[in-house]
Amino acid sequence: MSTPDRRLVIVVRADPVICGHSGEARNLAEAALTRGFDEVRIVTWPIERLQATGLPLKPLDHVLPYSEGIVVERPGPVGDYKVPDGRYLAGITGRLIELFTDGVPTVCMSLYLSPHTVAVADAVRAARSTGLPVNVTTIAEAVGSDVTNVVRSCVDEGRFGAAAHVLSSYLSSDVCVAVSEYTRDLIVAEAAAIDALHGTTFADQCRERVAISYPAIDTSAYLDLDDAETERVLAARGLERDGYVLFLSRLSPAKGVDDLIEGFAASSVHDSVRLVVAGSGPAAGTLRERAAASPVADRIVFLDDVDDAEKPHLMAGSAAYALPSKPLPEFTETFGIALVEKMLAGGGPVITTDTGGIGEAVGDCAIVVPVEDPAAIAAALDRAVGMPAAERRAWEERARAHGLQFDRANVFDRLFARLDDLPELTPARA
Repeated sequence: MSTPDRRLVIVVRADPVICGHSGEARNLAEAALTRGFDEVRIVTWPIERLQATGLPLKPLDHVLPYSEGIVVERPGPVGDYKVPDGRYLAGITGRLIELFTDGVPTVCMSLYLSPHTVAVADAVRAARSTGLPVNVTTIAEAVGSDVTNVVRSCVDEGRFGAAAHVLSSYLSSDVCVAVSEYTRDLIVAEAAAIDALHGTTFADQCRERVAISYPAIDTSAYLDLDDAETERVLAARGLERDGYVLFLSRLSPAKGVDDLIEGFAASSVHDSVRLVVAGSGPAAGTLRERAAASPVADRIVFLDDVDDAEKPHLMAGSAAYALPSKPLPEFTETFGIALVEKMLAGGGPVITTDTGGIGEAVGDCAIVVPVEDPAAIAAALDRAVGMPAAERRAWEERARAHGLQFDRANVFDRLFARLDDLPELTPARA
């Protein structure tokens, strides 16, 4: 195999993890092949490690293949049982050092500060310490759970060192971005809380350096869908076009499925459409129990094996798509990738809340309800399902036009244009 002229490395929780940023990494990788990178490597976790974490995963045999030129690497752990933790992270870090010192000019992007950006920062430091030529530029993308799950908990628990480790690794990157304005503001606010306690200057650095890079979406997967294939997909699931309201996302408490089930039961449309809850996650068992106890239990369907090829057709065939997300200490929606995907696919209107970064994702192209308000969800379902055809087409066209701005090529070009503004590598950095 010939040596590549230019390489992109993406460090992320990749497929089969059910996560919008897993899909974002795939989309950035595919876009890179059209933008002068002749090799893309996604460095991620071994399948057995992902399975052991309890993360929601797609069926392995339903994961779509990557294009030729994209290599997925899953480095094995380093050490044995005498190393109680960090073995898999050591594997990832070690592989990154090898890639950074093999002479190929490399851009390395990490999605999720902890642990991926931390691993990249450690690998860059170690690579440069070898004395071998290193030509690597780093991009770190922060998502909301980096703050809510890591930095904020460190602030709450008084763990300065752990917070400093994450933020200093982030700021050591050549380009720092966040997935939404909401996420950027959250990072600055929590950094300011650390500064107030310890006299550091993380907040000022974040204000100055962190830019916005919205998630990259493969819009082509949701546009111009084959009607016959949509009908086939729906028939295979026992569904009919416009005969169901769809929720399709990870099943966690913050997604508001409990409120959706209650709102659906209170709506006037539950006799004419079904509620399809598609996804898996930590709240799956609780939500199934809640649905079973509902007075409209026979109108609620759960799907836990929807793959990427099937998803656009389920979205396009729905009478409405509802994701009534709510802010919780452990998770707040920082953008809403699935909402944009639905707006691109067509079908009935999106129903959601103005939580976190959702407003940046949907603009004025969704029916917005208050957080934790089943009665408002019921009214929104009645409105969406009963919407006249002409009004529905207008909503659909406006939503699709809004969603096109997040096409992966556009996002990639805007993000990588930031590299052109970087100073030339000094000998110390090179």
